[in-house]
Amino acid sequence: MLGKSRAGLRTLASLAAASLLLAAGCSSGTTAPAASGAASSPAATANLTMTFLPKNLGNAYFDTSFKGVQTAVAAIGGTVTQVGPAKGDDPAGQVSYINTAAQQQVGALLVSANDKSAICDALKEAMTAGVKVVTFDSDTTPDCRNLFVNQATAEGIAKVQVDMIASQIGDAGEVAILSASANATNQNAWIDMMKKEFAASHPNIKLVDTVYGNDDDQTSFDKTAALLQSHPNLKGIISPTTVGISAAARYLSTSKAKGKVALTGLGTPNQMRKFVEDGTVTEFALWNPEELGALAAHAAAALAKGEITGKEGDKFKAGDKEYTVGADATVLLGEPYRFNKENIANFNF
Repeated sequence: MLGKSRAGLRTLASLAAASLLLAAGCSSGTTAPAASGAASSPAATANLTMTFLPKNLGNAYFDTSFKGVQTAVAAIGGTVTQVGPAKGDDPAGQVSYINTAAQQQVGALLVSANDKSAICDALKEAMTAGVKVVTFDSDTTPDCRNLFVNQATAEGIAKVQVDMIASQIGDAGEVAILSASANATNQNAWIDMMKKEFAASHPNIKLVDTVYGNDDDQTSFDKTAALLQSHPNLKGIISPTTVGISAAARYLSTSKAKGKVALTGLGTPNQMRKFVEDGTVTEFALWNPEELGALAAHAAAALAKGEITGKEGDKFKAGDKEYTVGADATVLLGEPYRFNKENIANFNF
């Protein structure tokens, strides 16, 4: 995860861009007024002021997600502000921004939860104040939000990572997991399912350790070094976080373990390209975080306009695609995609 975001950045994007596909970025501008004669419709009078609250700022994954949000908000005709704590393990920091968004009476809040339950009371108060709450990437409990935009099923994300590491180490040996923070909802769900997948389908692979880099580059780098010291027979590392996998790859790329200890997990093509090209990493996976952000923004707009309520079976449009709300008010972006030396040059995010 590379790049920096600034708390309080307000993007008043034009209506020109209307795509869920990858975009280079958005220009600031004023929002066009509603079309003449539309003021009496609920959609025309909807509050499309949004706050984007990632787990932390300065995180390349969420920077990319925010680009998608900006693109979607431009198409919708709303405004969006990005805010957030400096660290990815700070649910209390997220609570303060949730409270501020409610006080400002924004129309929608897009949030990747740092903790499954710690921010729930604040989110419930925001919903009581009329704010539509859409979680994305990392969920809360269903009663704390209107909708969850999930990048892929937890089962699918866990299985693809287990399948990749199993293939890369010959389906036998010791492996470890380098996660984000210990209380990250999505990470913990994936790790639990990875453990079950190992037990059910890969009895010769032993998970010997799970460590936490707190989505901090240097901490993740140091944890990688410590794993190799603590487990001299380690054959593979799974890092289901884009900060962790890039930091681990940076360490392995100049260590004696390069080519001997396999590394896979979830990363972005731009941050992992050089490590794939130099042979440090064979294959990793992810979805498109820009599309995830765009889908979350379109879902928030559909809620604000009254087009959906979050009940199972609700349908709404996001760009040129139609999505259906599933059980527990969840919308699914799609399945994880595998990146390797054969295809990584085709992607730029």
